[in-house]
Amino acid sequence: MCNEQPVKHSEGAEVPSVLNPYISFRDNARQALEFYRDVFGGNLNLNTFGQYGDANAPGADNIMHGQLDADNGMTLMAADTPPGMDFNEGGGNITISLSGDDEQQLRGYWDKLSEGGTVTMPFEKQMWGDLFGMCTDKFGVPWMVDAVQPQS
Repeated sequence: MCNEQPVKHSEGAEVPSVLNPYISFRDNARQALEFYRDVFGGNLNLNTFGQYGDANAPGADNIMHGQLDADNGMTLMAADTPPGMDFNEGGGNITISLSGDDEQQLRGYWDKLSEGGTVTMPFEKQMWGDLFGMCTDKFGVPWMVDAVQPQS
């Protein structure tokens, strides 16, 4: 489900501090966020530049703010870089890390994220015992996936 409504908080409601990845794209944030919704499931809210400014301006349909609240409780945010602003191709110095002990779930994320992208380290057992892999998805976003294994 994709809901193009402004993200609002209830008046007077406390909003806890959280840390979420916020990814910048060049004119394809909508496609990337729809892809991540297919990977993680959940509710996707998108706001365009045109909703808050000139609906006829160049880039008005681009995403000013998008937020995916995944079924598993994760939140991923993204936006298109506004015209005239520099865009750092390739993610710069940030990698998004997924980790946990649900190997099946993490392998499913890995399979979807790496499809059409570049695998830099295959998702396989590593010397420290976990299943771990690194890839860059088809939108140029780098990911690390770590399925923690029971220690023997």
